[in-house]
Amino acid sequence: MSTPDLPARLQALRAAMAREGVAAVVVPSADPHLSEYLPPRWQAREWFSGFTGSAGTLVVTATGGGLWTDSRYFSQAEAELAGSGLPLMKLNVAHTPEHVAWLAGQLGDGDVVAVAGDSLSVSGAEGLARRLQDSGARLRTDLDLPGLAWTGRPARPAAPVFAHAAPFATVERADKLRHVRTSMRRAGATHHLLSSLDDIAWLTNLRGADVDYNPVFLAHLLVGETAATLFVDGAKVPAGVKAALAADGISLADYATTASAIAALPDDAVLMYDAGRVVVALLEGLPAAVKQVRAPNPSTAQKARKTPEELDHIRDVMRRDGAALAKAFRRIETGLAAGEPLTELDVDTLVREARAAQAGFVGESFSTIAGYQANGALPHYRATPSGFSPLAAKGLLLVDSGGQYMGGTTDITRVLALGPVTDEQRRDSTLVLKGMIALSRARFPKGASGPQLDALARAPLWAAGIDFGHGTGHGVGYFLNVHEGPHGIRPPVAGGALVPLETGMITSIEPGLYKPGRYGIRHENLAVVTQADSTEFGEFFAFETLTLCPFDRRGLEPRLLEPSERAWLDDYHATVRAALSPLLDGADREWLEWHCAPL
Repeated sequence: MSTPDLPARLQALRAAMAREGVAAVVVPSADPHLSEYLPPRWQAREWFSGFTGSAGTLVVTATGGGLWTDSRYFSQAEAELAGSGLPLMKLNVAHTPEHVAWLAGQLGDGDVVAVAGDSLSVSGAEGLARRLQDSGARLRTDLDLPGLAWTGRPARPAAPVFAHAAPFATVERADKLRHVRTSMRRAGATHHLLSSLDDIAWLTNLRGADVDYNPVFLAHLLVGETAATLFVDGAKVPAGVKAALAADGISLADYATTASAIAALPDDAVLMYDAGRVVVALLEGLPAAVKQVRAPNPSTAQKARKTPEELDHIRDVMRRDGAALAKAFRRIETGLAAGEPLTELDVDTLVREARAAQAGFVGESFSTIAGYQANGALPHYRATPSGFSPLAAKGLLLVDSGGQYMGGTTDITRVLALGPVTDEQRRDSTLVLKGMIALSRARFPKGASGPQLDALARAPLWAAGIDFGHGTGHGVGYFLNVHEGPHGIRPPVAGGALVPLETGMITSIEPGLYKPGRYGIRHENLAVVTQADSTEFGEFFAFETLTLCPFDRRGLEPRLLEPSERAWLDDYHATVRAALSPLLDGADREWLEWHCAPL
């Protein structure tokens, strides 16, 4: 529910706006690295609105404003905004303008809109400035008004940095830097600025814990033709790591000096950066004589294509992760059968404890979603001590969870039938599974992109007049961010980039179905793009399923599956049984054998 002092917080922000002559403040969900998960210091949108979802934009004017978010968070946002005076503005809903269009209707000539320059990308700032000009307003990015009005703002995180070393780091740091410098030379650049934390962690073969769930650390990286500078809090970098970096030509500088270092580039420098992944504040002092090359970070595409050695580690992680889930799910089933008073919070605990017992486990890859019955209809639901549901020996429990291991990152969703389920639930669960199977066994030509394949997972649902409101798949990192670009599987968007799927890329396959107030279903595996065939028509790719954990057949209606779909499910379960049985014994192995039996 909402935070009691939200009105006072908004009043302080509006007072700061009045002092600076600002008509409106935009507070995005962003930090100086444009991360998905934000350190507490940059959770200003949450602090001023009370909304805790991972995606949303707050707009505050002198007398009004609103919180914009998408359908994943409508129910959550309505509850958390209560008492704030801020209305929920539903994105992608007819007759609801997005925040810039709404602002345009509120502003007049000469009005100023402020956005903190350390939370807005270069391209985002340019686009916003252009649209505001149409209303006669102008943008200022040199004011961090939320920061000024935020009492007790947290400091920057200071978790230690550590090496992601062999055997898990399968490519040397020097080799990765050579690849980046080759791309720089092709682009005519003398320097390359990176701010995206997963790119920096991957390129330097380092990891950290500054951001929840993602093993990254706060830093910027400036790569030159022969040397590089890592802008980071030096106190959290061990001496051995510093020495190893120095051996590869990487020196350290204080995190806060990044912008001044950019401002000190020589006039003959050529700076390459991704305008969508670098904040405008870093380039405000860039000398006018320095040429700019805007291009995607070369490391983004390179790290998305997992090496054969990385995939070997990932497959091993999938076996151990699947064994952990088998133990946790059995414990849930037997506990309910014995009459234990289990809740959604217990599901979170049991899953975490089972994973923590596995070798190489570092932490969760995101906050576990354990949604029983109606809570499963909230795609980003999270049980908390102040809000959770007890489990009963009936209905559906959706469990979406993942782990970070030294050898890989996992993300999996299973729907457990805790007891009797309705015919409607079985039908819906089977339709979602049919979509997953269709995409999992797809073959597609080289050059095809995720948006071109998205409809395969939706077709069985569309045929029944239903759909889901999120993407079908996202890239996944290698002991890195659970959401990784540049690829993804989602409906096409006008003007959106079509990133070809390439061998070695890992993606989730996770169609769903949500009936608010009743139940939700999502089936999710991770899969890697592999070479399938080469014909006179070119090369063709396919997906190799990586995730290893049985689907709960009790929640399915087998009569709705075609013979080939039944064969896919039986083959998958046979693979799961063979892979996980050696890691389980006793009651856990018996549970696995039962759940992996043919339909």
